[in-house]
Amino acid sequence: MTVADAHVHFFSPGFYRGLAASGSSQPAAGQDGAVMIPDQLGWTGPGSDEALADAWVDELDRHHVARAMLIASVHGDEGSVAAAVLRHPSRFAGAFMLNPGAADAAARVETAFALPRMRTVCLFPAMHKVAVDDERSIAVFEAAGRHARAVFVHCGVLSVGVRKKLGLPSTFDIRLGDPLTVAAVALRYPTVPVVIPHFGAGFFSEALMAAAMAPNIVFDTSSSNSWMRFHPGLSLREVFARALDVVGPSRLLFGSDSSFFPRGWQRGVYEQQQGVLTDLGVDEANQSAIFAGNFARLVG
Repeated sequence: MTVADAHVHFFSPGFYRGLAASGSSQPAAGQDGAVMIPDQLGWTGPGSDEALADAWVDELDRHHVARAMLIASVHGDEGSVAAAVLRHPSRFAGAFMLNPGAADAAARVETAFALPRMRTVCLFPAMHKVAVDDERSIAVFEAAGRHARAVFVHCGVLSVGVRKKLGLPSTFDIRLGDPLTVAAVALRYPTVPVVIPHFGAGFFSEALMAAAMAPNIVFDTSSSNSWMRFHPGLSLREVFARALDVVGPSRLLFGSDSSFFPRGWQRGVYEQQQGVLTDLGVDEANQSAIFAGNFARLVG
């Protein structure tokens, strides 16, 4: 089966330098955060943006993954993903995190959407403390509509593993990640695909209601979906069964939430989800849509 991954974090040199700048232990003179932080974590350093792009192509080849959406995972780092997409345009599409509250947000989203194959802007309301229905976030949806791009909105529980490992504070306000608010905005922009990852990351019922209200909302299936621990008795099989009942296979995007090396691509996520879908009796055509076809429709 052809596989395309809609959720791969691109931990670039700029990403690590941003983490280093925000930490209590600043790099010494002449020390590069893009080397220091991976060394602290026991991870493989990215080298350059181009070298990291090559590493991801090798990794995807090893697992027979055809394409991936690379996400620039800190505000202001969209150039790293643009470089990766430019280097391997047949393998990657680009996505970038944007803080709508930043002074340069409006200019940055316009510039990023003008870059080749930059398909999706990613909003993290809980992290940046800007509500989805705030006028600054609304401006992002308007830009996405003008450029025929998608908006990714992280809802529910937000845990950034690399920040935890480094002991960095994560003062997130998860009240701002309500899928029902996303639905109210998505309805105003019906031509804009709106991606809610992790089935709402704990706001599962709300995500289902939101998607039932707004037909342009799609779910990204990524990661271990550990948020299920907040729903006693809920299994991944039941999550997929309910999602398929509400939105159908055409509105599910496979994602792994892969991010760093040497771990690389999380094949176990794919195998678990493919097994669940097979157990549910989802046929080959609909599995192909979830694992690749819907991605192709989203990114072109």
